[in-house]
Amino acid sequence: MKNFFILTSIFLVSSLLATDVNYAIRSKVNKRFNTGGPVGNVSIVIDKSDYELNVYDDLGWYATYPVVFGNNNLGDKKMQGDKNTPEGTFRIIAKRVHEKWCRFLTLDYPTEESREKFNQRKKKGEIPANASIGGGIGIHGTWPHDDYMVDRYKNWTEGCISMKNEEVIEIYGFTGNGTKVTIKK
Repeated sequence: MKNFFILTSIFLVSSLLATDVNYAIRSKVNKRFNTGGPVGNVSIVIDKSDYELNVYDDLGWYATYPVVFGNNNLGDKKMQGDKNTPEGTFRIIAKRVHEKWCRFLTLDYPTEESREKFNQRKKKGEIPANASIGGGIGIHGTWPHDDYMVDRYKNWTEGCISMKNEEVIEIYGFTGNGTKVTIKK
């Protein structure tokens, strides 16, 4: 019985350590060394399938940050309230310090492309005729002390892109209005 207890304890501890290693790897930010930040024009590509936000500058790939979204199905936003993150090409139109989520970089959703998809879905009967397209989509941090949500792939937003607070502060520092943001699955 004593051996069983020891083996079970070793197994549980090793499982926890392996889990922590996965979270540590996921939270790693890969950046060019000694650059002082991105060079020139910055653009962002968000890959919902990989839960990644990639930053590019005039020299190419700069960094990758882990992110989470709204719904676990990772579908394209169809209407207000579906908790899906929209897909397409957007621009940052405003930035602010946020009282709940650290920083908020507002995207220009809905775009003309978004409106066209929305109207086509209404015509096809995929969404109710009285549905609204929604808005208020952006890139933001987490609640205080909730960065673990990103490490554990816990989708929790209403359709926004959430990243760790320290990392959203970094992104906030080198992006501006007009920064291109592409979201794909």
